[in-house]
Order: sequence, then C-alpha cells, then structure tokens
Amino acid sequence: MNTSLTVITGPMFSGKSEELVRHLRRYAIANIPAKVFNHALDIRYGKKKIISHSKESWDSIPIKTGAQILSQITADTKVVVIDEVQFFNEDVIMVISHMLYRNINVIAAGLDTDFRGEPFGPIGSLLCMAEKIIKLKAVCSVCHEWNATRTQRLLNNGEPAPYTDPLIKVGALDSYQARCHSHHDLPEAPFNTILQKK
Repeated sequence: MNTSLTVITGPMFSGKSEELVRHLRRYAIANIPAKVFNHALDIRYGKKKIISHSKESWDSIPIKTGAQILSQITADTKVVVIDEVQFFNEDVIMVISHMLYRNINVIAAGLDTDFRGEPFGPIGSLLCMAEKIIKLKAVCSVCHEWNATRTQRLLNNGEPAPYTDPLIKVGALDSYQARCHSHHDLPEAPFNTILQKK
C-alpha cells in the first residue's frame, strides 16, 4: 500500500463525512483497520462517532490536539482518519508529516474555508501536502444550483453573520448554509470597505 495523504474538503453539507465513511468501508472490506479521530469540539451528534448530516456513522476517538493522535497509534497502524481537521492547531501538520514518514496512510477531512471565505486552520498547508484532494460541492441554499463552495454563517434572526463574528461557532442547519460564491454574503468584510472607498 503506497503511503499518501488524502484531503477531503468542501463547504458544510457537501458530503465530507459520507466520503470519509465510504473510504472507511473500503478499508474494512480489505481487512485493514483504521484509527479514526475527530475533534472533541464537534459535539453536534455525539463525541465518539463521525456522523454525517445524513446520519451515516463510524466510531471515532475524540481528541483536542494533533499530538494526542501519536499516543493512540501502534506499530501495526496502517491508516489514520481525521475528521474536522480545520479545528486543530498547526501541530496537526507535523503529526501528519510524522505519520506519513512512518508509512501510515492519512485521510483528513474538513472545511477548506471558514464562514469568512478564508483558509480554515491547517487546511491550506494540508492541501499543499496532499497526494490526493477530493474537493466537494454542495447545493446552494439560495439559487439551488450544485455549485456551493462557501459556508454561510447565519445569526439567530436568519441574517448573514458579519465578518467580525467569532470564528468558531459549532452548529448545523440552524446556523449555517451552503452557498455559491455569488450568494455568499459577508457584511463588514474588509474588501467591502475597500470597494466602498472607491
């Protein structure tokens, strides 16, 4: 088995967790055990499972730092899966590099951009490192086209969250939507100020 890093990315509701479970099923059929981790911050559906919005699931180990992965892998570990990788600090990059050096295949899934449309956590570096990138799209909640590449944060009143809103706010359908670039709305964004000055 050739060692590689696969990154599965896209906006919310694009099927990243389903894609992860699909990969895990393939390893299970081949009788190759995988160590599965998710960030402890993601408690939408339970702390010890990767669960997609369509309720597909796989048992996982909740952790808070990339370094905690190293204490869980053993000499016979061949595959490591990390869900919600965007929530991890930059240390996860070194941990993944170390595992690849030890001939452990790594699959990392997470949002490529935050609600501001900016690279989310370590994902930019991981995309550069990856041998394989699976970039998924979702259906835009406004135009209903299969072209959504952005995650729209919503306030309690349903209005778009401003750029100045806190970066991390774990939620699901009530707080976020998938949107295409044209319908991604970001009040108070710095680039809006620049355009207004012109």
